Amino acid sequence: MSNEALKLLDFWGSPFAARVRLALAEKGLSYESQEEDLFGGKSELLLKSNPIYEKVPVLLHDGKPVVESTNIVYYIDETWPQPQLLPACSYGRSRARFWADFIDKKVFNGGSNIWKSKGGEELETAKKEFIDILKKLEGAMGEHDYFGGDKMGFVDIILVSLSSWFPAYEKFGDFKIEEESPKIGAWIKRCYQKESVAKSLPDTQKVIELVSSIRQMHGIE
Repeated sequence: MSNEALKLLDFWGSPFAARVRLALAEKGLSYESQEEDLFGGKSELLLKSNPIYEKVPVLLHDGKPVVESTNIVYYIDETWPQPQLLPACSYGRSRARFWADFIDKKVFNGGSNIWKSKGGEELETAKKEFIDILKKLEGAMGEHDYFGGDKMGFVDIILVSLSSWFPAYEKFGDFKIEEESPKIGAWIKRCYQKESVAKSLPDTQKVIELVSSIRQMHGIE
């Protein structure tokens, strides 16, 4: 299928948009990026393309919108099957879908509970729950270098995009992931050695500044 008309409705700091950027990079696909102003006013194209949730990312392929980041990565892998992101066997794909769903339901919200906390017992509970999530993901990875085995795959893309926000969780939670979850810490470093990851994910210091400004908006600091 043609990839001549690919357009991504994007926001630099969104870890979910980063997922799509990374998947496109892994496939070697070129696309046009339209940066959205999520705080000052969303574009008419975004509101029209994703009227249900009105959020990024949206991938427009030949003018047709594909929404929700994990769903978009599925779409990319099905439409441009090489290199393959999902496992070849049906059982492997079912496990990948399970862990992708687990990540979507747990990781970002768990991390958000840390930076939204005002401290004390609330913060300690949020950190404990987040670290427990990472421990479960360590178990899913097993003894492999990646969730996809010996190379980056679907689940790696789903999770590593969210890791761009991990330094903000560490700063506002006063902990280190590599100490609490060393296997995940090593995996993050391994992923960031790939050019596609380094170029697709937002600068972590800018993310920390973004989270700090959101905290101020909500009166947390």
